[in-house]
Amino acid sequence: ELDQLLVDNNKVFLQSIAEDLRARLPIDAMLPSETAAQHKMQLREKPTVHVDGFLYSDEQVDFLCEEGAMSRNYCLSCGSFRTAPLDFISHSFSVSELQFLFQNVLPDLSDRTVVDVGSRLGAVLYGGYVYSSASRLIGLELSEDFVRLQNDILHKYRLADRIQVFHANVCTQQVLLQDTDVLIMNNVFEYFIEPSEQIGAWKFIMQTFKKRGSLLVTVPSLQESLDALQVKSLKATWKQNGKCFIS
Repeated sequence: ELDQLLVDNNKVFLQSIAEDLRARLPIDAMLPSETAAQHKMQLREKPTVHVDGFLYSDEQVDFLCEEGAMSRNYCLSCGSFRTAPLDFISHSFSVSELQFLFQNVLPDLSDRTVVDVGSRLGAVLYGGYVYSSASRLIGLELSEDFVRLQNDILHKYRLADRIQVFHANVCTQQVLLQDTDVLIMNNVFEYFIEPSEQIGAWKFIMQTFKKRGSLLVTVPSLQESLDALQVKSLKATWKQNGKCFIS
């Protein structure tokens, strides 16, 4: 019963952070400066909207749809009743996904360093704080606005003893990556940088992230990300490095 109470308290803690973030962000949790990401979403074959998994559970999405603040469907021909479901994409893990990742997928992280590339709202960092024993949880984020938002949360909830957020490009963090035990990348590149930049970033990571026993967590899968870039040499390099990755 005590274990169950602790689990519930962790979930309530993360939900409280999510509530704070929802109050400071538009419903799609996209910043006006994210024009490139919004444009790429518009270019998808099927209409796609961003619904942040950390901020909104399925039940909350259902409620927002009932209230008319959000929709799961789009009209196939304006003015008619012909509709089809929208594609939802999230740039954050949900609370349940974070719990599963840190408690069931990853090993004991005591005295280990976890780095989240494109930490955005900080969901991975907050989840790692309550669901793991990682000694260092570091977020790398290109947006100054998101860095400021994460630091506000760290200050308010007193999480700065184990969490740091840097306004930095992963390709400038050679020393950090060489000492990283777990590298997490959730929808980091596809919507935010061009293919040529993605290739450069992957090459840097493959050349730098080589610590013995380290783990890479990717969404989408590494195979899918590299196939989309159509660069066979990247996959060959990764296999030669013998890197273990979790998709």
